[in-house]
Amino acid sequence: MSYLTIDPTQIPTAKLHGYMQGAIAPRPIAFASTVDAQGNINLSPFSFFNMFSTNPPIVIFSPSRRVRDNTTKHTLENILEVPEVVINIVNYAMVEQASLASCEYPKNENEFVKAGFTELKSVKVKPPRVAESPASFECKVNQVISLGSEGGAGNLIVCEIVLAHFKTEIMDGQNHIDPQKLDAVARMGGDFYCRAHGENVFTVPKPNTKLGIGFDQLPDDVRSSKILSGNDLGRLANIEKLPEATDLMAGRLNQNERHQQAKQLLSKGKVDDAWRVLLSK
Repeated sequence: MSYLTIDPTQIPTAKLHGYMQGAIAPRPIAFASTVDAQGNINLSPFSFFNMFSTNPPIVIFSPSRRVRDNTTKHTLENILEVPEVVINIVNYAMVEQASLASCEYPKNENEFVKAGFTELKSVKVKPPRVAESPASFECKVNQVISLGSEGGAGNLIVCEIVLAHFKTEIMDGQNHIDPQKLDAVARMGGDFYCRAHGENVFTVPKPNTKLGIGFDQLPDDVRSSKILSGNDLGRLANIEKLPEATDLMAGRLNQNERHQQAKQLLSKGKVDDAWRVLLSK
């Protein structure tokens, strides 16, 4: 197995930036609206973004210093003047407009206008919300943490959510957010994005309260299978205890045939049936 091994201190920042963005993906997008002290509005997307706490509700995004000329972005400048921001979520229906808003327009240009978005007045903060966004978070800025002074250095904007807005059209019958209806997009490296929709959205049962038996407790023939993948074994090892061996027609199959049949069952989420086949006599 071969690797491309990189020492960050030995390559140009721009090249390191590309490798990091290419591998650390997909990244959710914070579509941040801010205002300066004179009330000028800015709207810009940032993929260095995620949630870090729910009590208090904290999200962080990072407007990095530009790699090519070490300048700072209007979003950061605005937040240092008015420590408030609305973080709007980007979905597939608005991704091209959001990308357009990332253009480096002059400070007095309103990206809501340039990218064709609709301003909605916020309730608790000065910056407006994006009407087209499926979810928006009004935030106060608790802290700005500079990570350096050279091009490419991030500035962590630590935001506390003071009010959240979710369009009812993205909810299911239990008032939970339906990922298919949200249709969120995320950034990859370069010009690449990905869409959380259709077959791209799948479930993996969480072992929150029950301990899985683990790989070490799998039968030797299962653990060393040339047919079952790491994901297959992970699903099999996530049960609480091995089921009892059963006497099924599958017992007439050879080991490879049993593993193939179990793999097909696992692809349909039928873990118990897969185990019955694997342990059949």
